[in-house]
Amino acid sequence: MKKIWELYQKHREVISYLFWGGIAFVLSVLLFWIFNSKLGMGEVLANTIDWIILVIFTFFTNKLFVFRSKAGSPKAFGREFVSFVLARLFTLLLEDAIIWVGCSKLGFNSEIGSLIVKLIAQFVVIVSNYILSKLIVFRHKKTPVQTDVAENIPVGSRSETDE
Repeated sequence: MKKIWELYQKHREVISYLFWGGIAFVLSVLLFWIFNSKLGMGEVLANTIDWIILVIFTFFTNKLFVFRSKAGSPKAFGREFVSFVLARLFTLLLEDAIIWVGCSKLGFNSEIGSLIVKLIAQFVVIVSNYILSKLIVFRHKKTPVQTDVAENIPVGSRSETDE
């Protein structure tokens, strides 16, 4: 059990991203299907509305559970949200383009065909979103660890018996 916990700790961010991203993926495909097949919206419109809903969901899950951002001030929160939405706008355009080409130009516009195109687009977008979130939106500035120069021990990690 200890080895599993250590493995989780080592890869927590990626595991969390895959977990929450998996939930977002299922939700996105489900909403797309409802909007497109059940409500009769065009594929690009259905995808765009689905995107609006998912951006809010994924912002909070990425902020709180994946990247564990501690931006506490309203200004920092707003900066993260705006950069998140702008990064996601790029991948919305990418996804809408894939869906438009697949459904309108290549003829995959049946209920099953549009879902297949949506799934392909989602895989491209998931990778792109992770990279953009990691490198731009929730980047963590590394704070140097203060050490006791003489003994090269991180300050605050000594026990009373060390002194």
